Amino acid sequence: MPELLAAERRDLILEALRRERKLQAATLATRFGCSQDTIRRDLDQLAAEGLVKRVHGGALPLGGGDAPFAERRARQSPAKDAVARAAAALIPDDAVVLLDGGTTCLNVTRHLPAALRTTIFTTSPPVAEALASHPGVRVEMLGGQLNPRTLTTVGATTVAALGALRPDLCLLGPCGLHPEAGVTVGDPDERAVKAAMIAAAAETVALATSDKLGIVLPYVVAELTQLGRLVVELDAADPALGPYTDHGVVVVAA
Repeated sequence: MPELLAAERRDLILEALRRERKLQAATLATRFGCSQDTIRRDLDQLAAEGLVKRVHGGALPLGGGDAPFAERRARQSPAKDAVARAAAALIPDDAVVLLDGGTTCLNVTRHLPAALRTTIFTTSPPVAEALASHPGVRVEMLGGQLNPRTLTTVGATTVAALGALRPDLCLLGPCGLHPEAGVTVGDPDERAVKAAMIAAAAETVALATSDKLGIVLPYVVAELTQLGRLVVELDAADPALGPYTDHGVVVVAA
């Protein structure tokens, strides 16, 4: 391969990262015919520009899953609706359920069976409002400071309220899921609340469209081993899901 300019090499690194979802410095050095120190400097530069997440020995992709709620709500998709429909079917009667914020969790409310009788706690005013018209759902709104980007409650009040609960099920809306980085989000206050949700619940089910897989955001919520199931629109045999099932996560194909 002809010698590349540094900018050209970094562009090729980003392209490879989009395809492969994980890159090792040693592998890149061999691929580009340069030293590992050169590749490390490239990765450090890309991380400084906010384009990759630097990890020991290489890099992982960053994601954009923490866009404002209104923007995400406008980007509805058949995949998101399929995930929401499958997740709604997992909510049992006579249970205590945590339903996270986010647009996929909001879509869950539209698919709840009319005969369902259960209690749902949520940090999301839009979710609570949507649930209010369901005749068999008792809605409990968790208080705290409203995050204007996510339209969910955050802060010490919210975390303390979650610590007093022992729900049967948590339906979690992760912003990023990665086999090594686990569940990640882009906001530290959201991280604390989602971590408290997982810690409180007997089982946590992640609701994620396939564009969330392989994505890493700055704040780590939990390891994959803390999830029980993953609802995703891919077929359960899809090779992209192998790294998740290897961590013991049961895939529910939407």
